[in-house]
This record gives sequence, C-alpha cells and structure tokens, in this order.
Amino acid sequence: MKKLMIIHTTPATIQSLTDLVSQEMPGVEAVNILDDSILKDMVSGRNVELVEKRWITYASMWQAIGADAVLSACSTVGEFAEKADRQFPVPVLRIDEAMAEEAVKAGKKISVFATLRSTLDPTVDLIRRKAEAAGKSCTVTTNLVEGAYDQLMAGNKDEHNRRIREQVAAQIADTDVVVLAQASMAGALEDFEEWQMSKILTSPLSGIRHVRNVMKAI
Repeated sequence: MKKLMIIHTTPATIQSLTDLVSQEMPGVEAVNILDDSILKDMVSGRNVELVEKRWITYASMWQAIGADAVLSACSTVGEFAEKADRQFPVPVLRIDEAMAEEAVKAGKKISVFATLRSTLDPTVDLIRRKAEAAGKSCTVTTNLVEGAYDQLMAGNKDEHNRRIREQVAAQIADTDVVVLAQASMAGALEDFEEWQMSKILTSPLSGIRHVRNVMKAI
C-alpha cells in the first residue's frame, strides 16, 4: 500500500484530510504528523529559519522511512514544501497549489480570506506566481478574519464559521473568486447560496486530488 505522509500545524485538519484521502485515494494510507508549535512561531515571526529546518526535517524523515509522497496541510509553510520538493526524491506537495491554479483560471479579481495573518502573504505569493506562469494579470486582495482561528482552537466552530461567513458575504458580490486560504476554513460556507458557492475555492478536495494525480504517476 502506498503511503501519503501529511504534515499538520493544527489538529483542525487531521480528520478532514484523512477522510478525503480515504475517499479520493483508495489504496493509499494517510499517515499524519502534527507540530502545533509551528504556527505559533510563524505567527509571531519567531525563529522562522529554525521552523523551516524543523519542517524540512519532518519531510526528510518521512521520505526516509518509506513515504511515496509528503503533503503540507498548512498554507503558511507552503514555501517550505516547495524547497523540500527540490531536495528529496519523493514528491513534497502543498495543499493549496491546485486551489491557486483554479483561482487564476476562474477570474481576474481574487479575494483571499484567512484566519491567520501568517497565511496571507504565502497564499498571495503563490497565486501571483501561478498567474505569471499562466500569462494572466490578476488583482489579489487580502482579508483577515480576526479572532476566528482562536474560536476554532477553543472549540467554538460555529463562531469560527459565522465570522468567516459574515466577512465573505459582505464582499463576495464584488469579486470574481473567493479563496479560503486555510484548509481549516473549508466547511465554513457550506450553507451559502449556489451563486455564491460557485465563486468560492477551498484547498482540501482540490489539493488531495492533485496529490492523487501525482501519486498515480509514481
């Protein structure tokens, strides 16, 4: 059985991504590692170089013990996954890459929403690089949903979702594409109207399907 090793920085993504692997990738085992100190360091800007070394060490360890692919479940550290991918023989992927490509294809006005400030710049950078590669000109705006992540970590998922819904709803009519930058945000807008949902992109499903396609080629 092939193994997909997933590196998480929050417990909020573990079950949902494990379930998606089971649904979308039969015959592939998801093995998870969680280091919830990474986000704290990235949010505070503390020891970022050491955080990068730690993350890449996890990826190195997983590929050394038999991973067929490694996935970063966290958009904040997506660039670390790209660096690791250039270093190791097994694919090291980021959960939001397919979402960024879809955003560029879907429109020129892209609104990125995140519940952590540390996620905004990496997501915008990825979208802009995808736009450049596609030869497209896109306007990317950023939106921080204050306090939502703290509510999620406190077990208040309904309040986390409410804050995201409220902020997205206020802006969705004026943009072509809404990007929910973090995998942990994916379920927040499930009760939106059909025309609204057609504008919203999340990373888990598209990310896992991208991983599936990569692993099929191995």
